[in-house]
Amino acid sequence: MLMAGWVALLWVLEVVDAASGHALDTFGVSPREVGELRDLVPAAFMHFGFDHLAANSVPLLVLGFLAALSGIRRFLAVVTVIVLAGGVGVWLTAPPHSTTAGASGVVFGLFGYLLIRGFVDRRVGDIVVGLLVGAVYGSLLWGVLPTAAGVSWQGHLFGLLGGVAAAVAFRRPRGA
Repeated sequence: MLMAGWVALLWVLEVVDAASGHALDTFGVSPREVGELRDLVPAAFMHFGFDHLAANSVPLLVLGFLAALSGIRRFLAVVTVIVLAGGVGVWLTAPPHSTTAGASGVVFGLFGYLLIRGFVDRRVGDIVVGLLVGAVYGSLLWGVLPTAAGVSWQGHLFGLLGGVAAAVAFRRPRGA
């Protein structure tokens, strides 16, 4: 239910963006401008068109659902780390005069989180989930390379690193 609501919110925001002549696109992150730091969180909810949003919707639903199974509080903490790591990474490294927005950094972060969470927590069920996620979504890893013009590999890479960091930071104590 949480993920369905989240994705529905993203679609509502994109409808508002389209209806307003893309006024919400200003909430994307432009690199190395101090005033843009306020957009680190909103940028994860904005998209540059319906195709962009559609590409993120299914993996966000699936990976978010799987990550949220470990508890809503933990999930929200994980997503916070991913959004901030991805946003700061984009802010520091994106090309000048660019604007980055979208949930793909969260998608990559959830992928990284789920991929290693079981190994960090030493839980067989989570290891199996991670292996399945790796098998189904492993091709995502190509997205961290600068191979496609107009695609923020920086957001993907730092989102992924944020997910890995969150898995380590929020690991469950042994025996829990």
